[in-house]
Amino acid sequence: MFIQREITDYVIKFSEFFPVLAILGPRQSGKTTLAQHIFKNYHYINLENLDIREAALLDPRGFLEKLLHFPGVIIDEFQNAPTLLSYMQVIVDREKRQGFFILTGSQNFLMNQSISQSLAGRVGILTLLPLSNSEIKNAGLQAKFSENAIFKGCYPRIFEKNKLEPEYVYPSYIQTYIERDVRSIIKVSDLTLFKKFLGLCAARIGQLLNISALATECGMSMQTVNSWLSILQASYIIFLLQPYHNNFNKRLVKSSKLFFYDTGVVSSLLGIETVEQLEQHYLRGSLFENFIIADIQKQFFNRAKNPSIYFWRDSHGHEVDCIIEKGTTLIPIEIKAGMTFDKNFIKGLTYWQELSGKTNGMLIYGGDEELHIKDCDIQGWKNFKV
Repeated sequence: MFIQREITDYVIKFSEFFPVLAILGPRQSGKTTLAQHIFKNYHYINLENLDIREAALLDPRGFLEKLLHFPGVIIDEFQNAPTLLSYMQVIVDREKRQGFFILTGSQNFLMNQSISQSLAGRVGILTLLPLSNSEIKNAGLQAKFSENAIFKGCYPRIFEKNKLEPEYVYPSYIQTYIERDVRSIIKVSDLTLFKKFLGLCAARIGQLLNISALATECGMSMQTVNSWLSILQASYIIFLLQPYHNNFNKRLVKSSKLFFYDTGVVSSLLGIETVEQLEQHYLRGSLFENFIIADIQKQFFNRAKNPSIYFWRDSHGHEVDCIIEKGTTLIPIEIKAGMTFDKNFIKGLTYWQELSGKTNGMLIYGGDEELHIKDCDIQGWKNFKV
């Protein structure tokens, strides 16, 4: 089943403007499916194939030159042969064929490092994350309750016709990631320890990141923790939400917060095997917050924009879950898992408004009704837009 992706128009637009288009994102987020759906007559190459990869690495110039008789080429998992990029630059400058090379990659740091050095000004870069809330809804596949959506996660494979249940899909996905991607990025001598590290990160979603405590609990150095966090970010497993810098004459928390791009992955790492277990879990509220903030990220990326998203918290514990910066406009957002609106839900927003002199704000909660109370737009989780 093909689910229409909201980024489609930007993929087409970028391919008409740039000779090279790079679509980055986590494994199984739908990059290849989308590229093949849009560029149906393009030749497809997968650099996960060892024979093809060896040919590309042995003779990169010859490998690329042989592709020029095709109308275009999709090169999957391009980070496996980043040296091709230097030779690609010469070809695109000579041929001047827009949208000829469509690259996909699941390791952000390799792709961007190589691209910035070799294809600056010649490549359009887009990020495709797992399905957004609205993409799932438009396909008629949205869950009735937020707990079901959180547990199920948003990877397209979960929504296939002959689907497996999340409790079977995600452990395999995590194992594949550990065994394949981690080993290809750095030498991790103890994969069991790395999996434990993943689990400890999952238990900290929505919390202030304490590198020292994480290192102590794992029994390793802070340098290693920072290195492993960078790996998780580079391969689109986690992202860090930075604190908003304007202090309004208040002392602010300076630590970032840790979130995962997909709550199905988090649920699996936490050992949650059913929706009923999730409903009773002590991290249910954090999982809901993670689900919403990850979807805000998707809404930005699907419009070909880099998210300008923060949180705000002062030293007295006053907090706003999410602040979106749009030019000179700030949109403070509170996120609450409860299905019934409670005036306490907007307590943080009210404090922010009084402190900042701003009169706007948004609450996203676990219910369905849309309301407007005290300069605050209240939106249900199923339909919210930012």
